[in-house]
Amino acid sequence: MIYPDTKQLSRAQLKILCDDYRRNNHIDTEAADALGVKRGLRNPDGTGILAGVTNICDVIGYTRDENNNILPREGRLIYRGIDLNDIVNEAVKKDRFMFEEVVWLLLLGSLPTKDELEMFQSILETHRELPDGFAETMIMSAPSPNVMNKMARSVLAMYAYDEHAEDTSLENIVRQSVNLIAELPTMMVYAYQTYRHVYQHKSMYFHYPVHGQSTAEHVLSTYRRDQHFTHEEAKLLDLCLICHADHGGGNNSTFADRVLSSTGTDTYSAIAASICSLKGPKHGGANLRVMNQLDTLLASGVDPGSDASVKEGLRKIMHKQLGDGSGLIYGIGHAVYTKSDPRAQILKNNSAHLASISGHQKEYDLLCMIEKLAPEVFKEEKGHARNTCANVDLFSGLIYRMLGIDEVLYTPIFAIARIGGWCAHRMEEVEFSNRIIRPAYRYVGDRHVPYVPLEERKDNN
Repeated sequence: MIYPDTKQLSRAQLKILCDDYRRNNHIDTEAADALGVKRGLRNPDGTGILAGVTNICDVIGYTRDENNNILPREGRLIYRGIDLNDIVNEAVKKDRFMFEEVVWLLLLGSLPTKDELEMFQSILETHRELPDGFAETMIMSAPSPNVMNKMARSVLAMYAYDEHAEDTSLENIVRQSVNLIAELPTMMVYAYQTYRHVYQHKSMYFHYPVHGQSTAEHVLSTYRRDQHFTHEEAKLLDLCLICHADHGGGNNSTFADRVLSSTGTDTYSAIAASICSLKGPKHGGANLRVMNQLDTLLASGVDPGSDASVKEGLRKIMHKQLGDGSGLIYGIGHAVYTKSDPRAQILKNNSAHLASISGHQKEYDLLCMIEKLAPEVFKEEKGHARNTCANVDLFSGLIYRMLGIDEVLYTPIFAIARIGGWCAHRMEEVEFSNRIIRPAYRYVGDRHVPYVPLEERKDNN
């Protein structure tokens, strides 16, 4: 179901507007590069320009030599000084759900004590329910064909339920942040159930939060009709949330959060902007493209047990003979990581057992082969395999599929994982920066176009 737009333009009207735009607008990107413009806030070697400082998260993928050349190295992801692998090793060794602990760490800057963690877990549990009538009036009565869109609108709608919405004191932002971290998973499930009912013509079912559950358990319990899940499934989802919790201040959605926060706007606007950024397929939707690519390769007859077969399939993708026609091998390559993405390795290693018992071994094996062979194919086809490694998206989509999660929720789950990091960066931006973020754009248009009076203008057609 798509609600009709009563304000459609006619084809003739659209043609006039678009033809006029195309006739009058052109950007020579090569000329922009020659002017020293760093398009996309990227350096010529593809790395991001430095736009600020942060104590929250560090993404390490390379070093530089004395000539400033990039030297590949194994990737590291550091949360408040603690290596992600150390956190994951603790979660696996002690069989603990640790996403909530990571959120505390990112928000406040240190690991919680046992009492602090129990208090924080209790706060999140008791704040997962939405305000009375919110689901009915803000979600169910205004469905969206895109769950991310509905989540962003729901976050914005929370403004009306907060009498201190504009207060940017640390105390108030912390309060708002904790509430949103607790509520966003519930918003996601309600938005999804409404989507199922309206757009897929399926039954809706809503479950109240269960006391004592971690965020990962809460998601599976409220998402599944029978509320049943295994401990292994919940632990794997918890690892996904931990791996996606933050990725430095320069990723697009976090930067959007910091840009808006630098203006002095409210928490709901800043977090909604982050969700809208993550919604973009170039940012949060890559794991779904990986899964579509995986299905295409298997449907074409690629044999996961044959190097030659997999390499041939990857060559066809690069030559736009297979896949979505982009020529891109999704799940391979990263803007920072060169030799390895630590998140990809964590998800790969910890999902192997579930793949073997859930009927997804063939898919898992093919992803491992893509990880192994894509750099070779790049080198054979392009003469190099520069800075090419598997990224987190290569394995996260398959994990969600193994958990029985609808593909429309792949990016929303990413948002649930990342909101703690977004809130941490907002707090840091508001507390320690007193400058609005305002990069410059170089004007490359004509500076001497004469103004022509209306009665003297001629029809371009």
